[in-house]
Amino acid sequence: MAQIEAASPHTMNTYGRLPIALERGDGCYVWDVNGKRYLDALAGIAVNTLGHNHPKLVPALQDQVAKIIHTCNYYHVPNQEKLAAKLVELSGMTNVFFGSTGLEANEAAIKLARKYGHNRGIERPEIVVYEKAFHGRSIATLSATGNEKVQEGFGPLVEGFIRVPLNDLAALKRATEGNPNVVAVMFETIQGEGGINQMRIEYLQQVRQLCDQKDWLLIIDEVQCGMGRTGKWFAHQWAGIVPDVMPLAKGLGSGVPIAAVVAGPKAANIFQPGNHGTTFGGNPLAMRAGVETIRIMEEDQLLDNALRVGAHLRGALARELGGLKGVVEIRGQGLMIGIELDRNCGVLTKRAADAGLLISVTADTVIRLLPSLIMTEKLADDVVAILAPLVKAFLAE
Repeated sequence: MAQIEAASPHTMNTYGRLPIALERGDGCYVWDVNGKRYLDALAGIAVNTLGHNHPKLVPALQDQVAKIIHTCNYYHVPNQEKLAAKLVELSGMTNVFFGSTGLEANEAAIKLARKYGHNRGIERPEIVVYEKAFHGRSIATLSATGNEKVQEGFGPLVEGFIRVPLNDLAALKRATEGNPNVVAVMFETIQGEGGINQMRIEYLQQVRQLCDQKDWLLIIDEVQCGMGRTGKWFAHQWAGIVPDVMPLAKGLGSGVPIAAVVAGPKAANIFQPGNHGTTFGGNPLAMRAGVETIRIMEEDQLLDNALRVGAHLRGALARELGGLKGVVEIRGQGLMIGIELDRNCGVLTKRAADAGLLISVTADTVIRLLPSLIMTEKLADDVVAILAPLVKAFLAE
């Protein structure tokens, strides 16, 4: 039978795509249009929390599609309140705004911080952001992002951001000293696009204290590292802190586009009618996806699973690759794992796919694994069985 070619000639060339067109999925596996099977260790970049074709999620979404897919925010959406109440319960925060993408959630967080400043008489509010951060590709979130490569060609960027290095409290204090315009500090607990770089627990606690002292908002971007991926609902919870603003997206709807900005008391009432809005955000289909995703995660104890299988996967990777010349570090938490090499390893994305494994390479030198939270220890072993020989062969070249 002739192979179907994967090509998209009428689609803008914005992605360096692999020559693969995926057609269906089941659990942690996906199949392309030619029937080839792949073990999915990327989960749509941390989106498919429950894997593919989940037997509890699919009927719920089918039920919702048959009832109503979209209304608009002129009216109350019952599942918005249900999902918001659940996120408030899980986070210890106050209320929620719903959008459709992580970029939107971060954009809303930036607007919240600026309005917070203006409400306090600060005319040009400034937000502290971080080196290697990634918050999105709109002009404002791009300006907050710490990656010159993705910013190139889109200047002038938005002003009002102060950039500091990770895990360096002294640098944060120096950068903001005597500046009355600072209104917030914004970061990812674990930088995803930046290369699986973790904020240290004591640093997270120190920044929370500093924000309290200075009356700044603490904005923690949990778009990629949140929703159970690290073994807690939100990665910052390992430090025992609560942010003032928390953008969420990716895994919250198991593949249905959804985002949320969760606010604590300090930020809960900044937005008033007319200050912010969205057409698609909070629609009945996305809200049902969020409600059901969390319900299934709780029923199936997927936080415990992420912790256990993640530890197993990191252990197996350490045994196979740890100490190998060319392997800088294996790091991460739960099912968010990075393998840093001492050279650009972008070619491994295609080599892994050719071998039947879906991964990504980020920050040029970091192999990123973000499998579904339903992954088993057996499948984790299968990931290592495919990946380790590829890495060894690549390093030997």
